[in-house]
Amino acid sequence: MSVLVRRARPEDDAAIGEVLIQGYVTAYARKMPHVIVGEERRADLRNVSQRRGYATILVAELDGRVVGTVALFAYGAPTCEAWIAGAADLRHLATDPSVQGRGFAKPLLDQAERIARDDFHAPAVCLHVRRGNAGVARLYESRGYLRDPQGDLSRPEDSLELDAYALRF
Repeated sequence: MSVLVRRARPEDDAAIGEVLIQGYVTAYARKMPHVIVGEERRADLRNVSQRRGYATILVAELDGRVVGTVALFAYGAPTCEAWIAGAADLRHLATDPSVQGRGFAKPLLDQAERIARDDFHAPAVCLHVRRGNAGVARLYESRGYLRDPQGDLSRPEDSLELDAYALRF
């Protein structure tokens, strides 16, 4: 059983949106039950076609089915949240709950980091982790991402606190 990582195509949009929603809803329900993925957030996650206009979206495909996704925003792209000049912004990493824990995030991150380094010529990849989500933080730390409070984000209107991490090349 091997996973294929490739760039997303328009026909993948619905599947990507559902992987994001199911991955986040399941993960938050299990690890952070106080986090609710509301209808507005779900609509935003389903809006893959808009993001494809300014982000590189990758999918992990297993037996012809999209089972994972990640998005990479070049520095200066709309909604890019990178705080290091020239860095890429990594977001929307999710795997289908039916395959979580089987290592499908690794090839997605490998490819996204390669694109940031080789195609974008970025000096780093920046990302944010919801404060308190220790498991996700450990995943990134195991790949060499370091905590960088300079990039922390706070959105009181959404009761959202995000811890910043960066992988420098």
